[in-house]
Amino acid sequence: MWLLAGYQKRTGQSARHVVGAAWGAAPSALRSSFRPASSTLRVPCSRFPAKPPTPVAPPVSPTGRVSARRSAAREPLDNEALYRHVPSIFAREAHDSRSDRYVYVPTIDIVEGLRREGWSPFFAVQSVPRDGSRHGHAKHMLRLRRDDGIGKPEAAEVIIVNSHDGTSAYQMFAGMLRFVCTNSMIAGERFEEVRVPHKGNIEHDIIDGVFTVAEDFPRLIDASESMKAIQLSPDEQCLLGEVSLVARYGEDESPVRPEQIIEPRRREDVDRSLWTTFNVIQENVVRGGLQGRKRNAEGRIRRAQTRAINGIDQNVTLNRALWTLAEGMQRLKAA
Repeated sequence: MWLLAGYQKRTGQSARHVVGAAWGAAPSALRSSFRPASSTLRVPCSRFPAKPPTPVAPPVSPTGRVSARRSAAREPLDNEALYRHVPSIFAREAHDSRSDRYVYVPTIDIVEGLRREGWSPFFAVQSVPRDGSRHGHAKHMLRLRRDDGIGKPEAAEVIIVNSHDGTSAYQMFAGMLRFVCTNSMIAGERFEEVRVPHKGNIEHDIIDGVFTVAEDFPRLIDASESMKAIQLSPDEQCLLGEVSLVARYGEDESPVRPEQIIEPRRREDVDRSLWTTFNVIQENVVRGGLQGRKRNAEGRIRRAQTRAINGIDQNVTLNRALWTLAEGMQRLKAA
C-alpha cells in the first residue's frame, strides 16, 4: 500500500497505526467478516478527480435485500408500514426449528414497549432467507430514536437486530443518523453493545438493554463533534479511504481507487473534516454504485460496479469497522 508508506516517509509517523491501533485491535470476528471473494485489480490513489458514482437501484441478494422505508421525512414508521417491510417482527410464534427452551418474545412487543417510553422506529429492514419457510421469522433490523434530534444535523439512535428462527439473539448497538444524506452509522467497539439470548426474562432485559445503549449517547455525540474539529489533508483523506477499502475487500482486492470513495455525492459534503470524510466513505462503500475495474477468472480486466451492502450482518459489521478506522485516524492526528 504505497500511500501508507509515503505518509510515513513524509511525516515520520507510522500510518499503519490507523490499521494497527484501530482495525487490528478490533475483534477477529469483525475483521474475518470481510474476506476477498475473488481476485480484483488494485489501483493506487491518484490526484485526478474521481468519476461520480452511478445511481443504481438496490440489488437483491440471495441472503438478504433492503426492504426498508427510510426516515427521509423524519416520520416514524407505524405498524402498517412495519408489517409491509418487516413482517417477521409480527411472527406469532418462533420458527418450528426452535426447542421448548427457546423464549419467544415477538419484536413488535418490544417496539410497542419502547413506544410507550418515547422511542419510535424510523428504519426497518428484513433479510430474505434462501429457505422460504423462514421468511416469516427471518432476521430483521430496526433503528429507533426519540424526537429530540429534530432540527439537528444528526440524531443518536438505538439499533436492534433480532430473528425468530434462531439465527440471532437480540442485539442492540448505538448509532447515528445524518439527516443531510440519511446516512445511518453504527458506533464502533468502544461503545456499548448489548446481546440478550432467547432465554430467561428476555423482555425486561431487552428494554433495559436499550436504555443501557442510550446512556452512551453523550459520548457518541462528543465523538462526532471531535471528528468535526479535525481537518484532514488530501493525503490523509486518501489514507482513510485506502484502509477502508481494506476493511471492505481485504488487502489488494478493491475494484475501485481510494479517491473514488472519498468523492462527495453532494455539495454539503465538500469538506475536509474527519467526520465528513468518514461519512462520505461510509455512504460510498455501503451504497455502492461506483465504477471500477475487476480481474475475472481468466485474468482479464473488466469494468465493474461496486455493490451495495444489503445483508444485515455485513452492514452492521462493516459500519462498525469504518467507525473504528475513523477513530484510528483521530488518534493518529492527536499523536
